[in-house]
Amino acid sequence: MRQVIAIGGGGFGRSIGDLLIEKYIIKQCPQLNPKICFIPTATGDDQGYIDNFYKAFDSLGCNTSHINLFKRTFDLRSFILDQDIIYVGGGNTKSMLAVWRDWGLDLILKEAYDKGIIMSGVSAGAICWFDKGITDSWAEHQGTIKCMGFVNGTCCPHYDEEPERIPYVEKILKDGDLNSCLAIEGYAALHLVDDSPKYSISFKTATNCHNVSYIDGSIIHEPINGTIKINL
Repeated sequence: MRQVIAIGGGGFGRSIGDLLIEKYIIKQCPQLNPKICFIPTATGDDQGYIDNFYKAFDSLGCNTSHINLFKRTFDLRSFILDQDIIYVGGGNTKSMLAVWRDWGLDLILKEAYDKGIIMSGVSAGAICWFDKGITDSWAEHQGTIKCMGFVNGTCCPHYDEEPERIPYVEKILKDGDLNSCLAIEGYAALHLVDDSPKYSISFKTATNCHNVSYIDGSIIHEPINGTIKINL
């Protein structure tokens, strides 16, 4: 079974808190004390972010590790394929993907995904699994970039959290640059199973995932087809 858990915003990167979404991710893994690897490339391997990862997942009984691509780097393929869960942090998606592709990490992650290792992450770590993602990697504007294409669709995180997101999504829909967008609000996550959306998860009151489209002159927000809503 292939799984992606894409988080629109929130989680241990902001505060350790109740770790609701982190516990949900772990529950999807049949292994006791699963091996989970954090990839914080999008922040340039920020040490504070790495520290929060260990605080969060060590407290949940996981076997934790991380990959630092800005120091001497070990054999990535054997290390990644030995994990149960991958968690990708937020930050600059464009820079993250460029570094990954140079190292061949995108191909290794695809092999791991096909093997059944759970792929998860927030913000940059949410959109990277899709065909395309909406990102603020540029300081001046939002943009749409090609991602790794493990699952179909264009994904927008932070949909309700950052004021530039909704206007940008509406613009590219109206301009015909996009037919629809999978929009994930902060403190919400989209759980895909075998390449298809299955669960829309809220880990804070009244947060949602949407399929956003432009039909007959109107922007339409609908539940993502086929998903079951879960409130943590």
